[in-house]
Amino acid sequence: MQKLVMRLFSLIVLLLVTICSNAQQLVLPGDHPDPSMVRIGNEYWATGTTSNWFPAFPLYHSTDLIHWKAGGHVFTKKPDWVERYMWAPEITYENGKVWMYYTARKKGGNLCVAVAVADKPQGPFQDIGPVVCQDDGSIDAFPMRDENGKLYLIWKEDGNSVGKPTPIWAAEMKEDRTALIGEKHELFRADMPWEHGLVEGVSIIKHNNYFYAFYAGAGCCGRACSYGTGVARAKNLLGPWEKYSGNPILTDNEEWKCQGHGTPVEKNGKYYFLYHAYKAESRPYTGRQGVLNEFKFTSDDWLQFLNKSDDKKGVQPKNIADNFSKPQLNDNWHWSIFKNVQYTIANNTLQLQTLPFACGGYIGQTVLTKNYEAQITLLKTSSSKGGLALIGDDENMLYACVDNDKIRLVQLKKGKENVLAEKSISMPQALIIKVKVINNTEATFMYSTGGKQFKVLNDGQTADASNLPPWDRAIRVGMISKGEAGKVAMFKQFTLKNLGSVNQELGIRN
Repeated sequence: MQKLVMRLFSLIVLLLVTICSNAQQLVLPGDHPDPSMVRIGNEYWATGTTSNWFPAFPLYHSTDLIHWKAGGHVFTKKPDWVERYMWAPEITYENGKVWMYYTARKKGGNLCVAVAVADKPQGPFQDIGPVVCQDDGSIDAFPMRDENGKLYLIWKEDGNSVGKPTPIWAAEMKEDRTALIGEKHELFRADMPWEHGLVEGVSIIKHNNYFYAFYAGAGCCGRACSYGTGVARAKNLLGPWEKYSGNPILTDNEEWKCQGHGTPVEKNGKYYFLYHAYKAESRPYTGRQGVLNEFKFTSDDWLQFLNKSDDKKGVQPKNIADNFSKPQLNDNWHWSIFKNVQYTIANNTLQLQTLPFACGGYIGQTVLTKNYEAQITLLKTSSSKGGLALIGDDENMLYACVDNDKIRLVQLKKGKENVLAEKSISMPQALIIKVKVINNTEATFMYSTGGKQFKVLNDGQTADASNLPPWDRAIRVGMISKGEAGKVAMFKQFTLKNLGSVNQELGIRN
């Protein structure tokens, strides 16, 4: 009898885990922090944080909230006032205009909330510039009209960056979004143990007699993140606001960690929340990914996530192949906001120019799974040291590059280079360089003249990539071009393959 009871208990636990897992659908794989979405016509449009990657704020469109297609970027040129940290975009639509609220660090100053505008969601966007720049920083903007139709801006004062509280403010905003009007009003701040002194990422939806604010609490990012999602309500936009006694309403589970900072929308009478979370098995390495969850309003005028067992499964990360068939790079390529990356594409060949830095010139794509394989084809006609790189940021990389008759594996750590392995080669017309990464961190670099048999570059042990992810971003994998100014590395193709098992065939030879 006791065994039967235990077996039934185990089945119930398994069922609950399955229901919880099914309710959270991965819809934007890879590094998409702070996602925002809005309905425009018959489509939904979404964007997310790019931080110190460029171009800034990718655009996606969808009809079902599950399958999203790339639609360009908000900024392909950095606004003149911006230094770095392009965070927390919030895409909204009103009266035929698309408004993009975002955060960036001002040159010579702190974080500011700014606005850009476009006549259509795919742009082009015209930057209006900052509307609020507090001494401690201003971040995480969300526009909302009050019960009388007045337009307000909601944002967080970034006090946590200097050891202070993080109040959520609201102030009336001009209809042209160029400035705030009158005094700011505090809506609420961190006062619950689970929030760890920090609340941020507020988004608001109005339903019946209440405004409902989704907000994130605790630490957003990196290995030590502690994020969760809470909800508060008020009958008037300026309050008083009441937090739900059951907060946090989104917390860690077996599949997703540190869930928060998103936007709610309504679709066909149902309600959904798009937010970010780390995949438990690969969290800092694949970054904060876009997750969708359905919720409903309850009879006691609160809300709850449905945890429906019949939800559709989210999208699965796809393999990527780029043969450089277009004159411009595809939307999923990224580079440093601090570097003026130059390239040309002709005859299905990418020519990537060098830059006078330890990192050289580089471009990369987000890794999507904990086990993956990437490869490039490097041409002999290259005049620079070209290669394949795992990229953290400008000062932290792991790359294999060809220098005349040598191929080297180099670790760039905190701006200092260390050669981990080196082999002599006779450079063919086209050399394939490949990296296989297992469990996020164990990297094996290989090379081949024909693509069938590969020689291992780092014999005897894997290279360690554990130090690469920055605090707020994920690893990229891509191409690098190093050397004197005016030289280029020439690439014929790039592929990224997501591996479901570490036992897939390597095809390598020592």
